[in-house]
Amino acid sequence: MRHSSSFHHESIAFFETELFKRIQLEGLFNDSKTICDAKPNSSWLELVTLYEKDKNQVAFSLSEFVGAHFTLPQEIVLNASGSPASLAEYIQSLWPKLTRAPDNNQSNSTLMALHHPYIIPGGRFREIYYWDSYFTALGLKLSSHTRLIESMVLNFIDLQDTLGCIPNGNRSYYYSRSQPPVLAMMVDLCMENSDSVDHDFMQRCLTGMEQEYRFWMRGQDQLNGPGEACYRTVSMPCGAVLNRYWDDLATPRSESYLEDVELAAEFSAPQRPEFYRNIRAACESGWDFSSRWLADERTLSSIQTTKIVPVDLNCLLYRLEATLGKYHKLLGQDVQGALFVALANRRKEAINRYFWSAEQNYYFDYQFEQQQPLPVRSLAGALPLYVNIASEQQAKCVKHSLMSTFLRDGGLVTTLNTSGQQWDSPNGWAPLQWFAVVGLRNYDYIQDGDDIMQRWLKTVQGHFAASGNIMEKYNVQSLDSLADGGEYEVQHGFGWTNGVTMAFYDLLAKSNT
Repeated sequence: MRHSSSFHHESIAFFETELFKRIQLEGLFNDSKTICDAKPNSSWLELVTLYEKDKNQVAFSLSEFVGAHFTLPQEIVLNASGSPASLAEYIQSLWPKLTRAPDNNQSNSTLMALHHPYIIPGGRFREIYYWDSYFTALGLKLSSHTRLIESMVLNFIDLQDTLGCIPNGNRSYYYSRSQPPVLAMMVDLCMENSDSVDHDFMQRCLTGMEQEYRFWMRGQDQLNGPGEACYRTVSMPCGAVLNRYWDDLATPRSESYLEDVELAAEFSAPQRPEFYRNIRAACESGWDFSSRWLADERTLSSIQTTKIVPVDLNCLLYRLEATLGKYHKLLGQDVQGALFVALANRRKEAINRYFWSAEQNYYFDYQFEQQQPLPVRSLAGALPLYVNIASEQQAKCVKHSLMSTFLRDGGLVTTLNTSGQQWDSPNGWAPLQWFAVVGLRNYDYIQDGDDIMQRWLKTVQGHFAASGNIMEKYNVQSLDSLADGGEYEVQHGFGWTNGVTMAFYDLLAKSNT
């Protein structure tokens, strides 16, 4: 991982200043992300110098200073205008509104410039997000925007070339962590049903995927025995190396500074860095936050993300290894292809060894320090079906659990715990519906997958009819209620809901032909 000095974002230094911390701690904005996305009207250095000069003046007002010297970001409001004939038509109308042209120089902003067009989710999310982009791309593909998907892939590879990883999003405050690795799946989307193979693009993607793999496997050569962990790698009892979520920083998140500092007050000063790193690692997971990561499901301060080997992360890394093997062989690079196939097979064996519970007939995350599965039953347990590494019997058991314990009127609930966190019951999320449905279809449970899709679409359509909006997440248990939980209000937009909705319409149409 390269350090912040290797790319030109003076904004990172701003996050360490008294001015930034004071703005956050005095709660000038309801959303801590607001000031992080604001643009200073002069350089960052000039702004801080001016603050130091003015702050002790009797008439100094922090809110007036911020109002005078920052341009605040605007929410992206996408309510349906007019009367779209259908939800699908409305989604088609959203793509241009969520598309951003290549960025100009963003040195006076926290936004990291991208050289190709891209899609943002919407709402408070005014930048690209890594794992969101794959699910958004599902809809773009069906809307004949394959070139835009290719552009997003190239943006991620460019960012990775600069930062050493594909960051959470293209903001300077996200540079120290990634998100669930979906680059291989985006590359597959670009390549499938293609009339001709662009070998230059494929080689660029192959190099990018290999670099991403090195990012996740960094530190494995420093593991000396079972139970040891280094960065994102963990040595398992059998000698296999699996992965966890991590963040290279152990400080409050800039975009949630006030929330982190207030919660960290429960700890002594020496304990706070571990708490901050666990909070940040959960953000890398995309599940921020969930009882999956908590020692006490009701207490966010009990977060222990870095002690957990997650089943879904390792399934996605299996997919990355298998995809690297496939494309190396396609390009005639058989030795490298065989190497990655062998790595994928070893990970597959370890996933079924450590995450599968024969007693519970389901896949669970693994606490590597205690060397035992964790008790939280979540939709992450559907990922082995999504990447086709479950046996027929395991798939049957997971299917039974999904349909008998997770299924609600409006789709699949995220976990069976009602903790108050947004990645728990009663909330449902589009990406997890997709993983589960495709996983079931991989094992020919077509009717069950169709049932989930129909319930989810009923939820999305119902809220759209009532509000004219597509939402980031939904309450799938009470369809008349909005989803809640999390550090911000439920967002409108919304990239991955749009994409999965389009993909579900397509799959259901194929099921009915």
